[in-house]
Amino acid sequence: MAKTILITGATDGLGLATTKRLAADGHHLLLHGRNSEKLRLAEGSLKGFSPKVTITCYQADLSDPKQVLAFITAVESRHDALDVIINNAGVFTVPASHSTQQNSTVTPDGIDLRFAVNTLAPYLITKGLWRRLRPNGRIVNVASAAQAPLNLAALRGELTLADHFNAYAQSKLALIMWTRHLAQIVNHTGGPQLFAINPGSYLATKMVKDGFNTDGRDINTGALILQEAAVGERFASANGEYFDNDQGGFAAPHAEARNVQRCAELVEILERL
Repeated sequence: MAKTILITGATDGLGLATTKRLAADGHHLLLHGRNSEKLRLAEGSLKGFSPKVTITCYQADLSDPKQVLAFITAVESRHDALDVIINNAGVFTVPASHSTQQNSTVTPDGIDLRFAVNTLAPYLITKGLWRRLRPNGRIVNVASAAQAPLNLAALRGELTLADHFNAYAQSKLALIMWTRHLAQIVNHTGGPQLFAINPGSYLATKMVKDGFNTDGRDINTGALILQEAAVGERFASANGEYFDNDQGGFAAPHAEARNVQRCAELVEILERL
């Protein structure tokens, strides 16, 4: 049965590879991208790949909360129900277009860019579109094997993280943490399931090429597991779980993500932001 699936960061890399697999299955795809030209090219590529696929495109810079909220409003206005949200968009180093100062990692709102895009934006999208998700819907959060203890002061924008890898690893751990926190609420109240996935380390994406100067592993390794997470049976009862594709199964995330109080502290800050 065709599903309505929203995927962020869908114009290249892992996002585009995943949408190609979902397009082949005939799902209705809602593509998000930051660049309008790349969105147009991705849409054309997918229609050539699967002529029967239906596609709706949305443009937004996820480092800007105002654009994120406008994106949510646009999706709500056009779609009464969603089956899956794949929060895939992410940043590691800082694209030049995000800053007038070289190596600046802070958004105009005073938030580290990695936290803004990798942690806060998917939280806003999930909360903002929650009422559009069907009761058996899924939120698939693309995490990472890179997970570092969270500095809450950095999340609040009170200090700058100079180490790109550490900032990225903190933002991805924070993503896992709020996933688990909201999943616990779902366990008590019912509703869509949430889970976080490491799609595979050092996949052949632009992020890996720019950050680690390597071509990376077969990107379809990650696309296949995201496709399964979106519609596969293995994830039908995986609420709150972390899946590590490097290990090939569900696994325990960093200890901080298993600390209920710490996860609650993080979510409290996200709500304030």
